[in-house]
Amino acid sequence: MTLDQLPIGKEGRILTVGGEGALRRRLLDMGLTPHTKLMIRKVAPMGDPIELHVRSYELTIRLDDAKKIEIEEEPA
Repeated sequence: MTLDQLPIGKEGRILTVGGEGALRRRLLDMGLTPHTKLMIRKVAPMGDPIELHVRSYELTIRLDDAKKIEIEEEPA
């Protein structure tokens, strides 16, 4: 499952961060690293961007970038 498929309010754990070059480096620099827990907080009215709660702060990323992040949903 990729990050863009995680429902609002559900928690997940990052498995892999895809992308190439500067995009991948930017995602990793923002704290989106493997084994990190995160939660989808909000989705913009048109569906893009999405707001995440990760490492005790809020982060907004584009849907195209979220599709490059492989996650597993945390059990409730």
